[in-house]
Amino acid sequence: MTDLITKENINIENKIYNIRGKQVMLDSDLALLYQVETKRINEAVKNNPSKFPNRFCFYINEKEYNNLRSKLSTSSIENNYGGRRYKPRVFTEQGVYMLATILKSSVATEVSIKIMDAFVSMRHYISDSELRLLNVESKVLSHDNDIVLLNESFNRLNSNIKLTGIYYKGQIYEAYSALVDILKTSTKKLIIIDNYVDKTILDILTKIDNKIKIVIICNKETTYLKDIDINKYNEEFNNLNLVFNKDFHDRFIIIDNKDIYHCGSSINRIGYKTFAINKLNDKVVISSFIKYITELIKK
Repeated sequence: MTDLITKENINIENKIYNIRGKQVMLDSDLALLYQVETKRINEAVKNNPSKFPNRFCFYINEKEYNNLRSKLSTSSIENNYGGRRYKPRVFTEQGVYMLATILKSSVATEVSIKIMDAFVSMRHYISDSELRLLNVESKVLSHDNDIVLLNESFNRLNSNIKLTGIYYKGQIYEAYSALVDILKTSTKKLIIIDNYVDKTILDILTKIDNKIKIVIICNKETTYLKDIDINKYNEEFNNLNLVFNKDFHDRFIIIDNKDIYHCGSSINRIGYKTFAINKLNDKVVISSFIKYITELIKK
């Protein structure tokens, strides 16, 4: 199984297409990766219509189908699409995740992680490509126009890769990925305020630099973290301190005592319902809140 995933993972990014402005994968390609027949993929959608709205998956039309065939080799068309009585169905990143929860197999779970990593990689690749293009364009402009163009272009680029935003129900991996990216911006100290944290947060924290000092503030009566969890984590990383406090209702992430993110969902439930992650911008509010938290931790 591992050999198959490794082999297919090399080409997963090549199996992601841009259709109707969305990055999608074909039902037959997913079937190949999940080691099931294509009809099994489509049966999962047919039997669970409420779990697959149009933003999760859809059939491509004749024009899109022909355009797709023109980009594929003849052998690929014959093997995957030849003789089909219907046009392929495509799945967005959210649709792929939902599909994995229905197939419920070790293969589906492991491959889905590889696929979602490929989606993230593709987004980063597109962003990097846009940035390189902007740098080339800037060289042929005058100095003043260059500054204006870069500011406008970077604003557009940042809107595509911003960490804050609204994450809809079912966008579990995308929300998880954004959270990890936020935590990775820390270089010195990370403070997490969440009354319902569980071992999920410990798994996430292993992905950041273990030289960073970490403080988790939570309600002792509602947290799912146990002393044994913290002790085992610190035996290996030795950078985590737990502070119990009942004063907080909302969830916050404080990066290096300068950036504050407000999270509308507990970390162990991100993506299960629609929520938002917002970065605070008011400097007075930020300074006051950080001072309050610093004094609380010292007690």
